[in-house]
Amino acid sequence: MHIIRFLKEETGATAIEYGLIASLISVAIVAVLLSLGGKLTDVFTKVETSLKTE
Repeated sequence: MHIIRFLKEETGATAIEYGLIASLISVAIVAVLLSLGGKLTDVFTKVETSLKTE
């Protein structure tokens, strides 16, 4: 009887789902930042160079 009640219990499932969603969002953010990292470095280097010349 305890096993059946344990299998029907869903209170922890929501927390796990939110954890999975948060981890997927984190992975997506890291992937975007890694792909844009070089471009952002180029932009800041151009800004720095233009500020030094003035």
